[in-house]
Amino acid sequence: MCMVFCVTYALACAIIQITSLPLLFMGRFLGGVSTAILFSCFESWLVSSANAISLPSHDLSTIFGHASLVNSVAATLAGVASNKLVEYSSLLNSPFIASGILLVLTLAIISATWEENFGGVEVVAGNLVYMRRLAKAWDAVRADRRLLVLGFIQTCFEGSMYLFVFLWVPFLQEASSPDYALPLGYIFSSLMLSMTFGALLYNVTISRDRHQTEEPASDDLERIVKLHAQLSAAVCAAAAMALMTSIASRREHLRFWAFCAFEVCVGVYYPVQGMLRGKLVPDEHRATVSSLFRVPLNVFVVVSLMTGVASARHLVLFACSLLLLFTSLVTAVVFLIRLQRPALASLRVE
Repeated sequence: MCMVFCVTYALACAIIQITSLPLLFMGRFLGGVSTAILFSCFESWLVSSANAISLPSHDLSTIFGHASLVNSVAATLAGVASNKLVEYSSLLNSPFIASGILLVLTLAIISATWEENFGGVEVVAGNLVYMRRLAKAWDAVRADRRLLVLGFIQTCFEGSMYLFVFLWVPFLQEASSPDYALPLGYIFSSLMLSMTFGALLYNVTISRDRHQTEEPASDDLERIVKLHAQLSAAVCAAAAMALMTSIASRREHLRFWAFCAFEVCVGVYYPVQGMLRGKLVPDEHRATVSSLFRVPLNVFVVVSLMTGVASARHLVLFACSLLLLFTSLVTAVVFLIRLQRPALASLRVE
């Protein structure tokens, strides 16, 4: 499926070069399929492979932190490179051509170096088998309230993040001089650099925790989940504060720094959420549960966009900040206060 991602996204980049509305819609459909694969199968492959070789929890969290760091650095460089490509070629679609070339290169690397894994289950074709797997994955989610909270966190945080992608440009343009053209490529790179700082912050936090604590494996596993739940609650609250600050201020520079603070939270969020899913979601249902979590997320984003986010951007970001605050509260209550669960190993669904 990771190789399928490379193919479908490369096709989406190629189709966008064609000035045909039906084909552009097809390209966006392929982009949506690719995004669903990107945020489910890659993480599932990593966690399943780590479990297969009994990789320690701290090492897995380090990998998630480094992955978030590399992603944000790559995004920063991509913003600068895209700006330069458009300047030199005078073609707005030139970054998509470069992306397609990189995706083909990635396809070749995955094909030559990666091994296939299916999460420890035998792969059987057929719609009936898939529906049974979907039902078992939903049973696993219902059996542990923390998985429902993980889905709620993903819907609220990533939904707010996707809406932020639509709104940061008009928010900054609204506060800037009408005679001044914002350097959007460099601003995007600054936001991605902030995300890099968030990933570094996560790595430092995990590294300090590793050096300060030496516990048995079972206690260590529970402690890691508690630590990441604390980080998740703190990140959601900090992201809410950043969005509220951008709404309250009319100053261009303050809005910019508030958006940078939000991206710092994004840089911490991805490894934290990935680690929680890695420890709570059963291996055999990992990709299916990740896909299930994306259903309410996509519904949330689509419904929000249909209401006209650009014309009501202040209200939308305010609503997102309230949702993030509520998410922080729910995470603290369910993970840190109310639920005293058995060892995580006992939660695996047969």
